[in-house]
Amino acid sequence: MKTLPVLPPMCCGPDVPVLDATAAAELALVFKALADPTRVSIVNRLASLSEACVCDLTSAFDLSQPTISHHLKLLRDAGLIESERRGTWAYYRLVPEAIERLRAAFAADSTVEHETIAR
Repeated sequence: MKTLPVLPPMCCGPDVPVLDATAAAELALVFKALADPTRVSIVNRLASLSEACVCDLTSAFDLSQPTISHHLKLLRDAGLIESERRGTWAYYRLVPEAIERLRAAFAADSTVEHETIAR
């Protein structure tokens, strides 16, 4: 009787690199910032605008200015957005490189393990 060799089970293809610990931790921080529906909506809104004043975001989301500012701070700390002060108002915009790195994290040929996810 002929026996067949038993191959070890593989959950992933052999050529799929493992995300290094630093990149995984940085990516987790970005996802943590995006774990709130309001913050996802803010990023989505900023994606369709070149920039937005905090006052525009406050009226768009029917939330208080301190609440919007808190969400913006978390997104800024994650490196997804940046701000610029003009007088008494702050204007926010997406950081294109951060969004591209986030998009690359899901690409099949991603090299994200060698890059920093957040700024």
